[in-house]
Amino acid sequence: MPHKPEMQGGKAFGRLKAQQEERLQEVNKEFLSDQKYSDEEDLEEKLESFKEKYVEFDLNDQGEIDMMGLKRMMEKLGVPKTHLEVKKMISEVTGGCSETINYRDFVKMMLGKRSAVLKLVMMFEGKTTVNITPLGPPPKRDIASLP
Repeated sequence: MPHKPEMQGGKAFGRLKAQQEERLQEVNKEFLSDQKYSDEEDLEEKLESFKEKYVEFDLNDQGEIDMMGLKRMMEKLGVPKTHLEVKKMISEVTGGCSETINYRDFVKMMLGKRSAVLKLVMMFEGKTTVNITPLGPPPKRDIASLP
């Protein structure tokens, strides 16, 4: 009796991720070939970073960021939003025609001239720096170094 290879666990997840990567790469190619964005500096690098961010917050691996994914994104960026604020942000990005943000809308928002709240937050995240507190005892100080 021949055994049908059934995908389960890691193999299915790997295939799903590969398909998602292909779809996102196709959208990136569309933007790279679009004359509207030809004057954009470092477009290829920007698209790659957008893709990484998008995949990070596509929680259900459906290729779209839903309300909970966006809410989690905002919390992780240190700007928690209420459900109503998140709905408004999605509506602003999609023009009110969808309750999820697909990758194409996400890239248009990030490259667009409009200042969507999400775009501002994402740009702000890229400019923030993390303060690392030193471990261990503080360095020795003398009287001259005191304020």
